[in-house]
Amino acid sequence: MNVHQILIIGGGNAGISVASQLLIKNKQLDIAIIEPSEKHYYQPAWTMVGGGFFKAKKTERSEAEVMPKEVTWIKQRVTSVSPEEKHLVLDDGELVRYEYLIVCPGIQINWDGIKGLKENVGTNNICSVYAYDQAPYVFEVIQSLNGGTALFCSAATPVKCGGAPQKIMYLAADYWRRNRTLGSIDIRFMNAGKILFGIEKYRNALQGACDRYGLKQFHRHNLIEIDAENRRATFEVKDEEGSKSLETLDYDMIHVTPPQSAPDFIGESGLGNERGWLEVDKNTLQHVRYPDVFGLGDCLNTPNAKTGAAIRKQVPVVVENLLALIQNKDIAGSYNGYGSCPLLTAKGKVVLAEFDYSGEPNETFPINQGKERWSMYILKRYILPWLYWNRILKGKA
Repeated sequence: MNVHQILIIGGGNAGISVASQLLIKNKQLDIAIIEPSEKHYYQPAWTMVGGGFFKAKKTERSEAEVMPKEVTWIKQRVTSVSPEEKHLVLDDGELVRYEYLIVCPGIQINWDGIKGLKENVGTNNICSVYAYDQAPYVFEVIQSLNGGTALFCSAATPVKCGGAPQKIMYLAADYWRRNRTLGSIDIRFMNAGKILFGIEKYRNALQGACDRYGLKQFHRHNLIEIDAENRRATFEVKDEEGSKSLETLDYDMIHVTPPQSAPDFIGESGLGNERGWLEVDKNTLQHVRYPDVFGLGDCLNTPNAKTGAAIRKQVPVVVENLLALIQNKDIAGSYNGYGSCPLLTAKGKVVLAEFDYSGEPNETFPINQGKERWSMYILKRYILPWLYWNRILKGKA
């Protein structure tokens, strides 16, 4: 039976970054990371892959390349956690014990949550930027469409990079504008939510992009079924009173945001809330029932945007508070809900939305970030990918 001082579930952005920062603070820590994947991905670039100006291969590296050399890498998947007994079970049946647990396995993409999606995505003009192997097909579809109806759908669940369903829509519209086919395409944003964007300052900028491209918005429309053979999509529509009805639309292209959830083992192990999300204090990121458990990243119940920028602000809080707990000191680190979404509105234009739990802008730069800017595009396209591979994963940013 393996026993580790600190056990981290997940070797994505959150898991690698938190391990790196812990080791910078104390190289004597015994840390193990549980991660079954052989590949590591820079997922924020997949929208740009779908937009046709970023190579998918550049978003991929081997997991071994980013894994801190001082940690023990357990190449398995977690099937269950017993927080009372302070152990977990791997998919090969092995039991691993821990003194402290950090839960950051990312988010679960439920491709089977929409009828007809799982077996047809990547074919027949059904596409999605929410997978490495699917993102290139999105641009193939965009290139091939010269007319008809293009549906871009959001999901009714929390999702990673909540701006992605809009970003790929704007990039597609910009491509069609540059190729003089925009006027022949009926572009519809089929939004399961109630509004284009939650913060007025950025919503106004996005509305400007919608107006420029002639995009139509349909809110409270949740995609529930795709008839791939006949190219028809069915939506559950809610009115303002909460009554539901069904609406079916023909399409020539459909971009789908699959429903998402925390990995199943979190809810099944008693670590989740009633909806299965890891239940932590939204400021300290310590579990509300098990003080030796911390969480960060997309699996949390916290009401922040599920973005890499949020993880970058959560990691030092978890590091500070876990080390304080190990040293029997008071926990003082606090996460304010910061999230960032570089909203691509065209190739060469980005609205950099930054905000916190208050729902108010919490901006980095001394400029009006509520405008589409070339400078923020340079940040998104070039600076952030470099920062991710060279600084963030190494615990230095």
